[in-house]
Amino acid sequence: MKFLLCAVNAKYIHSNPAVYSLRAYAGEEYQSYVEIAEYTINQPKGEILADIYRREPDAIGFSCYIWNWSMIQELLVEVRKVLPGTDIWLGGPEVSYDADCILKKYPFLEGIMVGEGEATFRELLRYYAGKEVHDLHQISGLCLPDGFTAVRPLTDMDSLTFLYNNLDAFENRIIYYESSRGCPYRCSYCLSSIDKKVRLRDISVVKQELQFFLDRKVPQVKFVDRTFNCNHDHAMGIWNYILEHDNGVTNFHFEVSADILREDEIALLNKMRPGLVQLEIGVQSTNSATIKAINRVMNVEKLEQIVASVRAGHNIHQHLDLIAGLPYEDFESFGKSFDRVYKMKPQQLQLGFLKVLKGSEMCERAEEFGICYQSCPPYEVLYTRWLPYKDVLQLKRIEEMVELYYNSNQYTHTLPFLEKAFQSPFEMFKALADYYEEKGYVTNSPARSHRYQVLLSFAEEKDPVYREVYRELLTFDLYLRENAKSRPEFAADLTAHKETMRDFYKKEEEERHYLPDYTAYDSRQLAKMTHLEPFSYPVWDVEQMDELRAAGNACAGQHKCVDAGKMGETKFALFDYRRRDPLTYEADVQIVNRNGADR
Repeated sequence: MKFLLCAVNAKYIHSNPAVYSLRAYAGEEYQSYVEIAEYTINQPKGEILADIYRREPDAIGFSCYIWNWSMIQELLVEVRKVLPGTDIWLGGPEVSYDADCILKKYPFLEGIMVGEGEATFRELLRYYAGKEVHDLHQISGLCLPDGFTAVRPLTDMDSLTFLYNNLDAFENRIIYYESSRGCPYRCSYCLSSIDKKVRLRDISVVKQELQFFLDRKVPQVKFVDRTFNCNHDHAMGIWNYILEHDNGVTNFHFEVSADILREDEIALLNKMRPGLVQLEIGVQSTNSATIKAINRVMNVEKLEQIVASVRAGHNIHQHLDLIAGLPYEDFESFGKSFDRVYKMKPQQLQLGFLKVLKGSEMCERAEEFGICYQSCPPYEVLYTRWLPYKDVLQLKRIEEMVELYYNSNQYTHTLPFLEKAFQSPFEMFKALADYYEEKGYVTNSPARSHRYQVLLSFAEEKDPVYREVYRELLTFDLYLRENAKSRPEFAADLTAHKETMRDFYKKEEEERHYLPDYTAYDSRQLAKMTHLEPFSYPVWDVEQMDELRAAGNACAGQHKCVDAGKMGETKFALFDYRRRDPLTYEADVQIVNRNGADR
């Protein structure tokens, strides 16, 4: 007997913890019956079909989500043709809320596992093994062609079996872990709101399982708990444990509600090693009418204060989310939400679009809110009563600009200066999106140099008086991240500075004043391993650059005012790539004069 559990993931680096949890919960007696096959939506359908066929399963279970449901529906029909004697089952959130309709559409299916599937699947294996269960109608949690069986009670979190005793299948992939299920909030767009009871895994068991990851130095553990910090003691217990047992490598990702973080939680987070923890915070909107309409409870002012308190520690990566297409949010309102979140300075600002999920309250109220959405997965919003389709398309273009230029973290000195040439950050990204469209530029170009050059051309057109400033800002941002072997076209000519730069490295070889960690290297090697760049403007200092712009604006944009912002003499930035910021991975930068006197 072979029961094949099939997962079709969005990317190779992802894994599907659901199928592994089903197998683990089956217990030693039945695990030998279960085989797991993972694929991605980017694989050719024929390749997946051939692999399933070669495995010769007696029964197949597909794990169904919005990202794979379209492909799975295509596979179902073909699998039935090449394996006509194989039973086919479905499970997962995408098929749990209209299971009866799906069975009518695909009458050859044996049935659908509805809701949490661990206990249901174990009983299904007993049925196939001919032990204890002899009739599918005895198994709770199923939808069969002739109707639903009994409702399956929610799973006790402490009854779940640890998934990861063997990490071979997860090499170079994200490890997902859950210490709780359910969510105390009632967000109308989220399926977690249906499960109103929060169930916690015993903290002593959680610590043992986290130690397993720590001992093996896995790169990242991503908690899938919907609101990790909804229980204070539970969150503090886990955060204290990973702080005390930090291995210097593993990163832990948590989805939290930031406005309920307590002072002791923030203080604990501020003690973490940079890179140990990252927080994902779903803001979604700052429009009070929108927040009320989607059943969220959020104090935006408090959220801003807490995000700032976490950011002050300079050790936690913060990822803030917005959702476009929510009720009462038009283009202008969304722009205000964007600007407010942007000013919180997260490392990542995710601009997402409403997905009207089957089974959610938003799905039930879509007509009431005038929400029109795609008929096929991922059921993404097309337009609403407040947001026409043309505005959705505009926001899509803005999203691309945010991904390329903000979330890449490659323009951390250029963007703060450029945004002051516009009424708001949102207006800057809107103008940049329009510029890309007008010029016919593609956004999927793999060449980083192309994106730098486009941003320079955009800045020169929109803010021409600071043309030379932008060239230096982009040069600084480029070398801040990489010791580029090929020099960009917009960077200054170094001919006049060659002798000064040679003298600096010769002096450094003797004194080791700036590079004490490079004692084994001579001046030529130092010049290759680090980078020395001359600058006429204080591009490394945001406050000084703000003063420079203020001076230029006060003189009505005359070019001489920008020249007046130059320093008394050219200064050099020394980029040390061995010493990087552990949170941003930016090179350490030291500023020196021509004679190397300044530190």
